[in-house]
Amino acid sequence: MHNINEFRHSNYTKGKIIDLAADIFIYFTVGLLALLCVLPFVHVLAKSLSSDAKVTSQLVYLIPKDFNLKAYRSVIGDPSMIRSLWQTIKVTVIFTALGMFLTVCAAYPLTRKRLKGRNIISVFFIITLYFSGGIIPDYLLMHRLGLLNKSASLILPLAFSAYNMIIMRTSIQSTVPDSLEESAFLDGAGDIRILVQIVLPLCKPIIATLCLFYAVGRWNAYQDSVFYITRQPMYLLQHKLNLLIQTTNTTLTASEAQPDTVTNPEVIKSACIIFATLPIVIVYPFIQKYFVKGVMIGAVKG
Repeated sequence: MHNINEFRHSNYTKGKIIDLAADIFIYFTVGLLALLCVLPFVHVLAKSLSSDAKVTSQLVYLIPKDFNLKAYRSVIGDPSMIRSLWQTIKVTVIFTALGMFLTVCAAYPLTRKRLKGRNIISVFFIITLYFSGGIIPDYLLMHRLGLLNKSASLILPLAFSAYNMIIMRTSIQSTVPDSLEESAFLDGAGDIRILVQIVLPLCKPIIATLCLFYAVGRWNAYQDSVFYITRQPMYLLQHKLNLLIQTTNTTLTASEAQPDTVTNPEVIKSACIIFATLPIVIVYPFIQKYFVKGVMIGAVKG
């Protein structure tokens, strides 16, 4: 009996050691991956807060050298950059609101069994994930619709995502039981009332998640702005940054004549990157709890 207890204790101790080693390995791996994601951002931030001479000498890595805010003063003092920022915020807010409205309107009916042909309709949505018209037909369409150099050209083409619709549909199916809808229907509630008062409140996590997907996708996109927008006052922020990178030498020549401005284009570009990234970084913590719940929907059944 004594030997059996010792054997059990030994196995228990070995199991604890193995679990501890596994936890250490997991934490180390996750921490390393997190550093790989964070360090480039920290490096860019350090460059944006350093002097031209230190950046030119390649002495800035993770800690700013000769700390100053000249680059940010140059960025904030540029009226075109501020104008691009507000234009991007306006387009992103409208794009996200319209995208979520269309996604909900498409996803909810496809979850109802009484909708005839819903499987065929779903197939048509899925086909769009594999095939598209292409860049040239898209441009010709925008031209014929008279949407070039208009905000609508940046909002309407990508406002609906079939991928996000499928996520929303799956979330509704796994979150809202059919019996709940049937009970509300028997009590006299219509489809719109069921959607607004029952379905949407239960789907807050996935709604927040998809809002983040729409907003980040629109905020970071610049290709359609390059194709459809030729008027400088309507440039989006990412389009503006792309032009800044392409005109590095021009920026350097123009700034050399001004003694109290930043003369290193790398510092200006770093400040612009932080300037463009900061709004999303500020918004994310407020919806993080919903985001975590949203991505976990359907992962565990119980």
